Amino acid sequence: MNDRPLPACPVETTLMLIGSKWKVLILRDLMDGTRRFSELKKSIGTITQKVLTSNLRDMEACGLLTRTVYPEVPPRVEYTLTQTGYSLKPILDSMVDWGTAYKNLADSARP
Repeated sequence: MNDRPLPACPVETTLMLIGSKWKVLILRDLMDGTRRFSELKKSIGTITQKVLTSNLRDMEACGLLTRTVYPEVPPRVEYTLTQTGYSLKPILDSMVDWGTAYKNLADSARP
């Protein structure tokens, strides 16, 4: 786990860990299982390699995922959620439910 001091507020702690759109999208993709770096980059889309690498390293440091490097040429790197990472599934599921309901409401309000 990371040695950063945690905020007193639990909501702030959660946001510190997953408070960027990139981290939420990485979590979304890893909920289905292990992914290679290139698979994550392709799935997420507009993220740069540098930003993806930075977010993955931060999430690894916080204990949300593990990184496995295979000694091959070219090197193969895979990412898998830890138990702590998987424990965020109810939060992501709630985001899916809320986003779906909001989208349906917005669609029905359009002429």
